[in-house]
Amino acid sequence: MTPKAPSEIWSAKVNGESVEVLIPSNAILLDVLRDEVGTLGVKRGCDLGTCGCCTVMIDGDARLSCLCLAGQVSGSDIITVEGLSDGAHLAPIQTCFAEHGGSQCGFCTPGFLISAQALLTTNDSPSDAEICSAIEGNLCRCTGYQQIVDSIRSAAEIHRGEVEPASPASDPHPNPHPEGPDQPSMPPGHAR
Repeated sequence: MTPKAPSEIWSAKVNGESVEVLIPSNAILLDVLRDEVGTLGVKRGCDLGTCGCCTVMIDGDARLSCLCLAGQVSGSDIITVEGLSDGAHLAPIQTCFAEHGGSQCGFCTPGFLISAQALLTTNDSPSDAEICSAIEGNLCRCTGYQQIVDSIRSAAEIHRGEVEPASPASDPHPNPHPEGPDQPSMPPGHAR
């Protein structure tokens, strides 16, 4: 019988919010983000570090959450795809992916968006070779990659201030489905 890993308190800032959860000491960051924090945009793909679907930004660097023990990044600032948008309004990289067809089936898209944003945060004038290098760890079976490169190139123009970002499609509004006192409270990531 394999002994159970001891539990420990894990804390980090995830998408700008402080999070503290009790996890096994050997927990993988991907599992903690999905099952405990509730950031379901972090996708489980290969569990081997070859597809890039689970990419998140940890202290500004794109990293594969399936290859990272949560304990290694305790106290870090973690951004998932949910943290890219400004409330109900998409980030420029997300808008550009929609406009240029960078997302088709969508499963790999969160990883590409995070890898692209990590690049644009440090380099707002990437060459096509630098864009390809930044996304080389992300696999897509639908787009053929050209639309993804075009999307990142377009978002770079917005980051440089050469192009105005698209105006929001709507004004911010309150959540139309707030949790009321009659609704059961469930842990993040669990269906209602």
